Amino acid sequence: MDNEKHRIGEFLNVTGMGRGSFFSSADAVRPAVCDKAGRKNVFARRLGLLFLLCLLGGQVAACTPFAAPDRPGDPIPMPGSYSLLEAMSEPPQQWWRSFNDPVLDALVEDALRDNSDLETFRARLEKARALARRAGSERFPAVDGEAAAAHSRVRSERGSGSDTVTGEDYSLGVFAGYEVDLWGRVKASIQGADRAAAASREDLHAAAVTVAAEAARRWIGIIARQREILLLRQQLETNRIYLELVELRFQKSLASALDVMQQRQLVERVQALIPLAELQVQLFRGELAVLTGRLPHELPVFEARELPVIDNQPEAGLPADLLENRPDIRAGLHRLEEADQNLVVARADRLPALRLTGAAAFGSSELERLFDNWLANLAAGLTAPLFDGGGLAAAEDFAAADVREQLALYRRTVLTAVREVEDSLAREAKIREHIRWTERQLQAANSALAEARFRYVNGLNDYLPVLTQLLSVQNLEIDLIARREDLLAARIDLYRAVGGSWPEELLSLATDERP
Repeated sequence: MDNEKHRIGEFLNVTGMGRGSFFSSADAVRPAVCDKAGRKNVFARRLGLLFLLCLLGGQVAACTPFAAPDRPGDPIPMPGSYSLLEAMSEPPQQWWRSFNDPVLDALVEDALRDNSDLETFRARLEKARALARRAGSERFPAVDGEAAAAHSRVRSERGSGSDTVTGEDYSLGVFAGYEVDLWGRVKASIQGADRAAAASREDLHAAAVTVAAEAARRWIGIIARQREILLLRQQLETNRIYLELVELRFQKSLASALDVMQQRQLVERVQALIPLAELQVQLFRGELAVLTGRLPHELPVFEARELPVIDNQPEAGLPADLLENRPDIRAGLHRLEEADQNLVVARADRLPALRLTGAAAFGSSELERLFDNWLANLAAGLTAPLFDGGGLAAAEDFAAADVREQLALYRRTVLTAVREVEDSLAREAKIREHIRWTERQLQAANSALAEARFRYVNGLNDYLPVLTQLLSVQNLEIDLIARREDLLAARIDLYRAVGGSWPEELLSLATDERP
């Protein structure tokens, strides 16, 4: 379009309509009176131009644009069900509500609204959508307007004196340019930008899923550590009672000093574990504060409560459902489609390009007669790369390699998704089995402790069996809390792995633009 402006300006200068600008004040052209022969010549030229444009349009219609290949929705064969679970329904929406705790519900919603990482992904989505809008503008002509006003003053020296000539120039022009999409380059560029924006939105959705899962895991960690602190304090009180009993028996020469020292060591051991559990609570609170976009002291004080009880059977859906439910898989497919469109663009760049340009210009040395003199121009230009040192070929090779890379990444994402679901199912099943056997072991340990205590009090054995069984019971109690925490974490990982749809109001909170 800039070249078109330059050519029009030169033409106006040559024909006397401009001098230094589009039009000259000294040589303004007046409307010409065309005779019949002139009108016939104008008509003939216009008819010839129309014929050429029609011929060119026919050639354009005969061009076959490039097209991206159709991609199958399933890049690898998917099993009918998971190894440890038959096919079931889609996982629940807002899965964290299955824990039945309003505090967790509020924390997750705060994280989805105020998390800094999600704000970063929102900004990336905004940029991707802006690029898509910019790419979409190529389907329309580009129109520029230009207006100019100039004042000139020329002084010439003569033998008897000097003369000064002043003048004014006014010009107004409109310039338009449009690229005819011969090979589908413009269409592919637009579709590629749209796919990039769609992938960015799925990235934001995937980040929201991760943030919700991480917030839930930190909340579970806080509850588990609080339960552990309560249990340790109960164990500490129990150990002190045993210590008083052993000391009393020692005073009566019924127990040895070794029994007293061993029991006192057990008291100190439990006492030392409490600060570590309290530290973990503080660390989890700090991490949860970051996830929810707050400072640690801004979090509410969580009261100690029981760990949630979850159902025995998780809902994992079909493996094939992952292709629709997992946002990272959807993002990978969009990026593969974007790479396909970029390859189309790279191929089309190596072929001739047709660009239509048009211009209309007005000029005069008097503002009130600006529209008396005019010039219109319509042109079609065909440009083709002749030699670029192999740059365009290299760009096509790069785009083709990117397609292969995105296809490999997509397949890896699908395989990883299936593995994550399988791992979560296996982890939950085995942890649940471990908890069942640990509970039975704790029952046996409590029975053994009662028997050892009875025999010790009645002088049938020394204190070592009591000490051993007491330590075993307390370790099993702590282990049960940790394993129940692991069970809940495995369920959270399962919900994150299977994906699933979210309700619109939650998606607007997590993924749409902020007001």
